Amino acid sequence: MSEYYSYMPHRLLRRRVRDLASGVEGELMAVINENVSDSATEHWTELAYIRVASGREITTSVSNIQPAGQELSGTLPDQHRTVVGRRHQEAPMDRGRPMSGPGRSADAES
Repeated sequence: MSEYYSYMPHRLLRRRVRDLASGVEGELMAVINENVSDSATEHWTELAYIRVASGREITTSVSNIQPAGQELSGTLPDQHRTVVGRRHQEAPMDRGRPMSGPGRSADAES
């Protein structure tokens, strides 16, 4: 395996970012194009190095980072949201009725 790598410019360097894969937030310290192969065939990938609050750095794919403070949404800016959900926190429902708990039957709740 060859030990090749090169630093890449990135618009979020030295800014607070979030790793979408793990949800971890920290400061983007570097983006490196790195040979990650363990065989004779080279496999290059761009890795983001993020320094978390503890001082340790984690790596993730550059495609997994976004500026911190933005929603974790997979929608594009021009797409309309079609999220269906509860407006406030309420008890889990089963077909419109509260779910039965331990020792309670669903028939007893009507």
